[in-house]
Amino acid sequence: MLRIDGLLDEAAWRDAPIASGFRQREPFEGEPATEITEVRVLFDDATLYVGVLARDRSPDEVIARILQRDKLMATGFDAIPVFTSDDAVVIVLDPFHDHRNAVVFGTNPNGAEFDALITDEGREFNVDWRGVWEVAAQRTPEGWSAEFAIPFRSLRFPQGSDEPWGFNVFRIIRRKNEEVLWSSWSRSNEGFTRVSRAGHIYGLTDLPRAGLNVELKPYVLGGATGERDSFGRLDTDGEIDIGLDVKYEVRPGLVLDATINTDFAQVEVDDQQVNLTRFSLFFPEKRDFFLENAGIFEMGQRGVFGEPPPFLMFFSRRIGISDDGPIPVMGGLRLTGRAGRQTVGVINVVTDAAFDEPRTNHAIARVKRDIGESSYLGAMFTDRRSAERSNSTGGLDWSFWPTSTLNVQGFAAGTATSGGGGEGVAYRLGLDYQVDKYGITAGHLGIGPDATAELGFITRTDIQQSDIMLRFTPRPRVLGLRRLEFQWSNRLVTSFRGTLQDWDSGFFMSPEWNTGDRFGLGVFRGFTRIDEAFDIGEGVIVPAGDYDTSQFAWFASTSRNRPIAFNAMAFLQRFFGGTVNSISNTISVNPNANLELSVGYTHNRVDVPAGAFTADLARFQVGYAFSTKLVANALMQYNKLDDELSVSVRINFIHRPGSDLFIVFNEERGSASSLWDVNTRAAVVKLTYLARL
Repeated sequence: MLRIDGLLDEAAWRDAPIASGFRQREPFEGEPATEITEVRVLFDDATLYVGVLARDRSPDEVIARILQRDKLMATGFDAIPVFTSDDAVVIVLDPFHDHRNAVVFGTNPNGAEFDALITDEGREFNVDWRGVWEVAAQRTPEGWSAEFAIPFRSLRFPQGSDEPWGFNVFRIIRRKNEEVLWSSWSRSNEGFTRVSRAGHIYGLTDLPRAGLNVELKPYVLGGATGERDSFGRLDTDGEIDIGLDVKYEVRPGLVLDATINTDFAQVEVDDQQVNLTRFSLFFPEKRDFFLENAGIFEMGQRGVFGEPPPFLMFFSRRIGISDDGPIPVMGGLRLTGRAGRQTVGVINVVTDAAFDEPRTNHAIARVKRDIGESSYLGAMFTDRRSAERSNSTGGLDWSFWPTSTLNVQGFAAGTATSGGGGEGVAYRLGLDYQVDKYGITAGHLGIGPDATAELGFITRTDIQQSDIMLRFTPRPRVLGLRRLEFQWSNRLVTSFRGTLQDWDSGFFMSPEWNTGDRFGLGVFRGFTRIDEAFDIGEGVIVPAGDYDTSQFAWFASTSRNRPIAFNAMAFLQRFFGGTVNSISNTISVNPNANLELSVGYTHNRVDVPAGAFTADLARFQVGYAFSTKLVANALMQYNKLDDELSVSVRINFIHRPGSDLFIVFNEERGSASSLWDVNTRAAVVKLTYLARL
């Protein structure tokens, strides 16, 4: 039994084989890492241990300002996972050796925990997933070291297989902005998310199964919720509740989740957004029940550069969430995992009647068949059904890799609704070719006029969209530059009848320096047709008609390896016969590992023929980590367009791995008469306990 203290000083570590020879991905592709990294792997009947010695010739310059869980990496503006501010190591495990999907565990010199799921070689990178494991780290005179203890029952792996496990290690040396990997270090469409390019661990065969392979996680909750009534008084109700989550590994790699009287009171609130378009906003899923293996249920096309997705066949926030508030989840079942060369997923959730919505059943079924090393062919079906109405969708999708740098993907789906209407189609065919210096992404998307996916997300219907993006990325070694990126993009949108709806074309360039500082500049021109008048805000109506468009955009960001980081972005646009401008600034301060501050302000100014208004957002967040197990966060947001002020305070104490105590306070203020009038107020204490049988 190893002592998990972050020091590799036991005899077992000294005698274990060493994996080293890391190579750079940045800044100099393929060259040996400037600092040595040594990795050791051990295991016993219950746990996989990974020890990492991150040697550093300047140990006093190692950067570690993060103590909170899940802060080491983030999904960037272009949906690519990036490290934040610290030195760190990340482990990638592919227990099924399917070359597509993996679990990720990471830490920094403070022992902060980070975990994530990789689906389809990085098509989805789920930073919200949370596993049960332990890690500790220590600074040493040689640099720093870390010990990972990952229970086998927290992983899904085949039984009786003699296949190796996919394995990779990624290290960031933050002061140099140096990225090094044990395997998959090429910039030609590799990196740690390319699971098929990982190395291997041999010898993890005939591993014992633990007990019944059942996890029970009951919760008890107490709280009070107040809501302003028609007389302006705060009507408060108390609440005491219990519930249960159950997880059972039906067979190796195939997991059944059950939830009874589900409650999501501890979930972080959404970041506020201002909608200055005629389309719906898109918010990410944050609820635990829907997060594990969420990538299995991905079918459709995600948006790029912050845009909402044009078409998703399944969007889990359609379950239990409405514009009026949360809808009670009575219970649900979820079966996900691997069965031979198939990846399968089934969800069935029942929600109770609320906000004039009847009791409703939500069902989703998904299967993906492996083809070759990294390709797949899949099918999916969704059904939303109540006593009053039903809506179903079904479709096929595929992803093929003719070469390691060329991906061809697509989908075809149909929708059907009880009664009249709602029967339509959606499809896409696209390709993506990426190497270090060049890249091309192109595709054609169609969404029929009557397509309706009530368990999915559709930004707009009756479109045929063709788009192409060309990238050129030289790396001139002058002026401290790491790389220059030039992009040209073009998009054409017509209706199914061939009527022109939109087009835009533009050029974007972005230099990045070795310091980690970045700047970007873009110029775009285009055209848009508004078929129906809409309210852009404050009662200002944009009438139907044809409009020329233009946009000048820029952004700047300083490196996160400094204790104070700054981000700025601006979009100066001619839209709808006038101007729609947006300028945002964010300052993040990390003076030490315990305290994190962030202040952001976005100024939106709309000036069109029908009127003018401002729609500003202000955001202040403070987090304090007492330890890796006890963290308090507070978020205050002000939305000028809705004249609404919201406050959320969340304290999380991890009293044992997988078990939490949450204390949550949420409040919203703002009325026609005063910003300080309380609309809603809620205080909740929730205790969970994980028992593994």
